[in-house]
Amino acid sequence: MSQYVMWFEGYWDGMKAEVGGKAASLGEMTGADLPVPPGFALTTGAYRVSRDAADIDAMLARLLHGLDTDDTAMVSDRCGRIRGHIAEMAMDPEVESSLRDAYQELCRRSSVVDVPVAVRSSATSEDSPDASFAGEHDTYLWVRGADSVVDAVRRCWASLFTDRATCYRVEMGYEHRSVEMSVVIQKMVRPVAAGVAFTLNPSDGDRSTIAIDSAWGFGEGVVSGEVTPDNFLVDKVLYEVTRRTIGAKEMEFTLDGGDAVVKKEVDPERSAAASLTDAQIKGIARLARTAERHYGCPQDIEWAVDADLPEENNIVLLQSRPETVWSKKKKTSASTGANDMMSSIVSTLMNPLNSKK
Repeated sequence: MSQYVMWFEGYWDGMKAEVGGKAASLGEMTGADLPVPPGFALTTGAYRVSRDAADIDAMLARLLHGLDTDDTAMVSDRCGRIRGHIAEMAMDPEVESSLRDAYQELCRRSSVVDVPVAVRSSATSEDSPDASFAGEHDTYLWVRGADSVVDAVRRCWASLFTDRATCYRVEMGYEHRSVEMSVVIQKMVRPVAAGVAFTLNPSDGDRSTIAIDSAWGFGEGVVSGEVTPDNFLVDKVLYEVTRRTIGAKEMEFTLDGGDAVVKKEVDPERSAAASLTDAQIKGIARLARTAERHYGCPQDIEWAVDADLPEENNIVLLQSRPETVWSKKKKTSASTGANDMMSSIVSTLMNPLNSKK
């Protein structure tokens, strides 16, 4: 087994510093027997050894010296040049070999040649209590083939230097070299519907309720706010749906027939229909409650209904992290609207998702 690869089932508590928050969560969820699509993480050590072998520190020092975070043109130019350099740098040979071998093993386990995967950034800083890096780094969907996986990993590494993430580190006084990137490679779900669930009511913090937002296709539309999703409130004890609001869902993110995730219009009849059955709503709520019990605190959860799994067992969890926004909001003005609350929670849940070009 390579020192640079952690399979989800091999995660233990002491590994979080090497795999970042997202990979740690997926490992812990797998260990808790929650339904998580299989996958592995390339550790921060893989980034570290590749970065050092490529000797990019001098380039970083040159381009980040004197960076004026108020000068958007300067920031865009310099960060773009840094990302371009990292995205094209040679990966350490042992790291690349380990990555390719692990991807082929995932193909074997999935019984699919060149299995489609999600390649997701898992930076070590993004889940720290005093930082707000969530959503600053990249994720790539439906990546197929070892060459494409290697390329996507490098692009995830490069996203350590997005304009926003770089400026945030400068303003917060973080050392750029101290921030490292693990990358998750996970079997892709082909979702009928997807979205997020909160094990409290995000409008008032009521912990007796589970709130579910759902839309057709990939969860990108829900997270980005481009889709008005269905919303369901579920009693946490009885698992009864206490309120249902059917959103417009006028578009969805879906496969274009090949390997690209595209946005397309939803026909009026499907737009007006609920994206989840009552059985699926209750199934999501039960899994969300199980995750909350495991972690011991309210959770923000990313889920999907997988078209490739049998109907009785087709709900999978893609991420679970402690809810933090409500506790912060309680300390702010009570006039904050419910829509702002939901937007803030969703914005901290997942990375922006980039379809494979």
